[in-house]
Amino acid sequence: MQPMTIREIEAAVGGRLLTPGETFPPVSAVGTDSRQVEPGSLFVPWKGEKYDGHRFIDAALEAGAAGCLCAQVPEQLLPGKFYIQVPDTRLALRALAASCRNRYDIPVIQITGSVGKTTTKEMMAAVLGAKLRVLKTQGNFNNDIGTPLTLLNLGPEHQAAVVETGMNHFGEIRYLGQMVRPTIAVISNIGDAHVEFLGSREGILKAKCEIFENLQEGGVAVLNGDDALLNTVELPFRTLRCGQSEHCNVRISDLADHGVEGITCTVTTERQTYHLTIPAPGEHMAYSASMAVAVGEELGLTEEEIVRGVASYQPSGSRMRILRLREDRLLLDDCYNANPQSVTAALEILAKTESDQKIAVLGDMGELGELTEQAHYNVGALAAMLGVDFVAAVGEKAELIAEGCMESGGTALHFDSRESALRTLTAQFTPHTAMLVKASHAMRFGEIVEELRKTYD
Repeated sequence: MQPMTIREIEAAVGGRLLTPGETFPPVSAVGTDSRQVEPGSLFVPWKGEKYDGHRFIDAALEAGAAGCLCAQVPEQLLPGKFYIQVPDTRLALRALAASCRNRYDIPVIQITGSVGKTTTKEMMAAVLGAKLRVLKTQGNFNNDIGTPLTLLNLGPEHQAAVVETGMNHFGEIRYLGQMVRPTIAVISNIGDAHVEFLGSREGILKAKCEIFENLQEGGVAVLNGDDALLNTVELPFRTLRCGQSEHCNVRISDLADHGVEGITCTVTTERQTYHLTIPAPGEHMAYSASMAVAVGEELGLTEEEIVRGVASYQPSGSRMRILRLREDRLLLDDCYNANPQSVTAALEILAKTESDQKIAVLGDMGELGELTEQAHYNVGALAAMLGVDFVAAVGEKAELIAEGCMESGGTALHFDSRESALRTLTAQFTPHTAMLVKASHAMRFGEIVEELRKTYD
């Protein structure tokens, strides 16, 4: 964070300094976790459903924070610390981030979508990074805490920013966009994720399209051109549709799947043709790459820079991370999150491996509402139809995964918990086996991955 004086912070958040007679050095860091404060930083207490960060103001200040924002003023103010009173610390953090973003006249790319937001963000940052100094969202830190903290890291050294924004309710993308103020808005696709809260895929489309409400004048929209719902969207902005369909003005062709080694494809725009090598498995990766091509071209990158940037892509976290273990065991760590579309893509990658045995460890998928039962049954049935040799279905909802698999001619076992599944998985993970591990983040399947790594690394 570029240093800000206390008075600049006070003005940005519309607050009131409660210690006006004292002087303090500028602040160059902001945090919301009292356990991880940096010396001399600004602490912003966060009020959640189950806790209130105002309880930890003293702890944060005693740990080294220089001062804090507060909607509830502590009974006693610690000497040598500053306090800025605000009506709402959540809104104050957004205002502070917006003030920081407004300092810089650079391209800012905001990304949302049901599936592939983080992948698209990482691909975009890899491409732009071939020429520009890029700020990007770390991991999937894409909510109403992560987004402002990302923007607060903007500095004069940055030439572009790639900001991922997530949501599960109406109004959230609008809220985040008010501080991001994108010059380019990207929607990766419209799927079933969060349908429990948004009612339907049409509701998801409406919520995602809030991204355009804050797209700056003269901005560009980049959309998945093979997504039926996104193709119904007409915008008052120049729109680049990326996909394999004939109407796409960023066209994917010559798509070749090389298994876990990745894919190759050609992307053709109105200006240039790009022959791409993408070092990550799954044909869906071509969409993230084509969107990165479109944005890279918009920002003036050369053909060589774009091609090199795509080739340098690396996955973030447990997103189809390929782990090669001893005796030709292949562990496909895709356990960060799961929804019907991403599970389908992951199963297709597993099915295309050349391993002697293919195992899918699948768990509960969350926030699917009335689609829950059918979606779980369907992915089990798909695993059987793709020729997966064994499905381990873990979790309460996953019982329907096992049922769908067995009723489609496959082999499956249901387990109530990770712990109960682990012994079977360890025994089944024989030499020359490929094992996919995937479920919603709440299932904590990363623990399965780590145990298997410890055993067979």
